[in-house]
Order: sequence, then C-alpha cells, then structure tokens
Amino acid sequence: MSQEPKGVKYATSFREQFTLRGMIIGAIGSIILTMSSMFVALKLGALPWPIMFVALVSMFALKGLGKTNINEINVTHTAMSAGAMVAGGLAFTLPGIWMLNPDAEVSTVAFFVVSLGGVILGLIFTALIRKYFVVTKELPYPMGQAAAETLIVGDEGGKKAGTLFASLGLAAIFTVLRDWFSIFGVPVVWIQKMMPFGSLGGVWLSPMLIAVGYIIGPIYIGVWFLGAIIGDFGILIGGQTIGGLDAATAASIKSSLGIGLMVGTGVGIIVKGILPKAKEIFGPMFSKSNLGGGVIPLRWAPIAMVVLAFLFTVFAGMGVVASIITIIGVWLATSMSAQCVGQSGINPMEIFGIIILIAVKAASSIGQTEAFFVAAIVAVACGLVGDVMNDFKAGHILNTDPKAQWFAEVIGGIIGGIVAVIVLFIIIKAYGAQAFGNPELFPAPQAGAVASMVGGISHMPAFLIGLVAAILLYIVNFPVMTLGLGVYLPFYLSLTAFIGGALRFIVMKAAPNYEKGGSGQIVAAGLLGGEAVVGVIIALIQAVQIMQTI
Repeated sequence: MSQEPKGVKYATSFREQFTLRGMIIGAIGSIILTMSSMFVALKLGALPWPIMFVALVSMFALKGLGKTNINEINVTHTAMSAGAMVAGGLAFTLPGIWMLNPDAEVSTVAFFVVSLGGVILGLIFTALIRKYFVVTKELPYPMGQAAAETLIVGDEGGKKAGTLFASLGLAAIFTVLRDWFSIFGVPVVWIQKMMPFGSLGGVWLSPMLIAVGYIIGPIYIGVWFLGAIIGDFGILIGGQTIGGLDAATAASIKSSLGIGLMVGTGVGIIVKGILPKAKEIFGPMFSKSNLGGGVIPLRWAPIAMVVLAFLFTVFAGMGVVASIITIIGVWLATSMSAQCVGQSGINPMEIFGIIILIAVKAASSIGQTEAFFVAAIVAVACGLVGDVMNDFKAGHILNTDPKAQWFAEVIGGIIGGIVAVIVLFIIIKAYGAQAFGNPELFPAPQAGAVASMVGGISHMPAFLIGLVAAILLYIVNFPVMTLGLGVYLPFYLSLTAFIGGALRFIVMKAAPNYEKGGSGQIVAAGLLGGEAVVGVIIALIQAVQIMQTI
C-alpha cells in the first residue's frame, strides 16, 4: 500500500510484528484448526479456507490483550492458519492406502517423515516464490485481499466497517440456515437436463464463491467459465450427443484434458516465469543476503533437500529416483498451486499430488504405499503454499514484514505436520483402517480419487493436448490455469463463480464510481468472510462431535 489508512496502527519493526504472545495464540489456533481440519476433510471431503476466521480471531484476541497493531494480527493469523491445509494434504491422500489394501501396515516414522517433509518443502518454496507471484505478477489472491480489507476496515471503523460487517453478518446467517438447518433443502440448485450426461450443472448457493468471482473480476472468471463450457458442453454433452462417445470416455477426456492444461501451465510458469528469474528467485539458497527481495537467506535449503531425499528413501521406502523426482515435482506443483490460488481462490492440492505421483510411477518402480507417500508430500506442500500465499498477499497489502510472516508459517506448519499425523493415527486406532472409504464413517473422497489414479492418466491423448496447448497459451500470456480449472472442476462451481464475475462487470459499467470507491470490494469481502468464518465454526463443531464418538 502506498498510503496507510487513517486510524489504522501499523508496526515498523520485526519485533512489533513477530511477538511471543502472537505466536502462542497462533500455535494454539494451529493445533485446534489442524485437528478439526483432519476430521472434516475425511468426513466431508472439503475444507473451508481458514484465513478469514483466523484473521478475525487474531484481531479480537490481540485487541483484547491491548497495544496491538495490524501487522502483529497479520503475522499471528499466518501462524494460526498454516496447519489446516497441511492436515488437508494428508487427509486427501493417505487414506487411499487402506482403501486399496485394508491390511496395509505403515510405520509411524514414515508418516511423520512424509508430513514434515512436505511442510519443509512448502516452507522453502513459499520463501522462494512469494515475490514472483505476489509482487511481480500481482495475482489477485481473493482470500488474501478479503482478509486485508477486513482487517483494515475493521480497525478503521466508520461507515465502511458497518458495510463490511453487515454483509459479513448476512452471509453468516445465510450459511447457518443453509448448512446447519438445511433450510434450502440442498446447497446446490441442479440443472436437471445436464445431469444425464454426467455433468454436475447447477448453481451453488454460496455467497463466498460469488464473492470470489467478484474479487477476481470478469477476465479471469470469463476464462474460467470458458473452460467449464468446453469441459461440460463441449466434451461431456457434445461428445455424447454429437461425437458418439460413451459417458465414461467423455468423463475421462474431460478430466485428463483439465489436468493436462494445469500441468502445462505449471511447465509454462517455470519455463517463462521462473527460469529466466532463477538467480533472483533461487539466489537466497546460495547467498548470505536476501537476494532479489527474498524472504530470508536460504543457504540451508539445498542441504535440507538432500536430507529429505535421504529420509524419503530410507524411512518412507520411496527409493532414490522417486525421492528426487518428488522434490523436483514439488517445485512444479507449488508453482501451479500459487498460480491457481492466486487466480481463482481454489487449491486442488490432491490433483497436484496425483500429477507428480504419475510422473514418479512412470520413471521408477515405486510400490503402492510409497506412491501415496509421493502424493501426500506434494499435497501437503501445495496446501501449505496455497494457504500461506493468501497470507503473504494480505501482508503485502498491509506492509507486513514477510520475514515475520515466514517464521510464523514455520511455527504453524510444523505444529500442523505433527498434530495431523497424531490425529490420523487416533482415527485408525479408534475405527480401524476399514473406516476410510466407508460413507457412514470417513468417506475421504479425495483420497479415493488418488487411489483411482494410482494406475495413471486415464486418457493420455487428451492430457498431452492439454499439456502442449497450455504451454503455448501461457507463453502468450493467456490465463490458461483458470481455463484448465474450468475444464476440470464440476460445472456448478464454475457457474457460481461466473455469477460473481458478471456482477463485477455490471457494476463496473453501471456504477463506476461505486466500484472505484471500493464499496463493491468491501461487500464482497464481507460475503466471503461470513461464509468462510461460519464454515470453520461449523467444521470445528462437527469435529468435536466426531471426536466425542471415539
């Protein structure tokens, strides 16, 4: 920010931002959110973004203690949120081990190596790529923007604060009625004519996703929705009615093309964006200084990667080749995650895990259990990167010291990596491995998807077409990641986000002064925050209820 808003107190030193009390609050919050996230991810197959919830909790807690500032709040909520997506990375992958083999035995040490290995790689790559995606590329990161807006307006007070918290309250009430009382029957209004073709056409009754579409804006959302049109109307519906495809083949082409587009984007990011700036981005690994504005010196990172390769080989049984490819793959996957979250607010971490898993299987004779370890390491790293890049975006807007945020990420991420494994073993001990995949206990649908993809890409020609097309489109600056996301995701998600982008376009044309004044962004931040906060609260309640049955 070029100018600090009136009435908002900012910190000027590292010590004012990274505080002992802030880290205690952040650590406690990370433990609670990691535990709840593991249960909810396994039970419901979804995780709400924690950033809005932790931002408000951090603000109220630190204001209650007195003499705080907006940057201390920002650093504290960075620590608090880090563990949630680490838990998601494990929950979305590892249960697939027992879905394929209920009698599989896995050592506790291997699980800790996988979990903490993913965390450490995530920590390294967030430090390396933060500046490129947040500062140089200036990606929207709608969740980070909304969090920063909430903290600024909440601290300033006045009319804007009233607008923010009014929209937040309305979204919160709506979410409670929808999710807790099921007042609307089903959360998605389905388009029945699309469903016979295997298309999940409909509109999700989600203020949060509409707000995400509004914040991202009509260009990115338009490309996202174009992908959805290609995937559902072009391939699923058109392929079956005109092209003579059966339902299974059409679905296979759609998912493989979407994955190919996302992988190709990742390759394009590295070839066009990261490799030409390799000295600037990776310099901190070989320099005493923060070369190029890096977060911290990372001379220890190459050593850490070698150590991790050894640990993955010896204690996780992945082998040398698979371990090296996994670590290199995390570089590609975290770049895709940062781009995807920055442009869409969505982080399909298990898909990134599947992508690298397939590459590893093609290059090595890795075992079935070890294949899931690869996916888990990647998913944990991508979950952590996707979440914390939102925090870094908020920090960039708030002029927070990224070094303070990174150290907070270290604390929250490591706590999350440990707690998530403990909770997973508690569930196995209490319910048995056969609970995973059981719709009455822990369906873990993402882990089921990983299990189904252990055999490889289902339609290789479609994957290769998507891969090549994405590389070429990225080189000419087309936002192809959102195109691939639209092809891959269920249509109802894309259509709902498109409504938000269309509303932004209408407001820009019909009421430009309203848009320039930022009022639309404030309302969108409130709508996003209301559903996100209530979603986390409901998740916490559900997690407690599940734990009480153990």
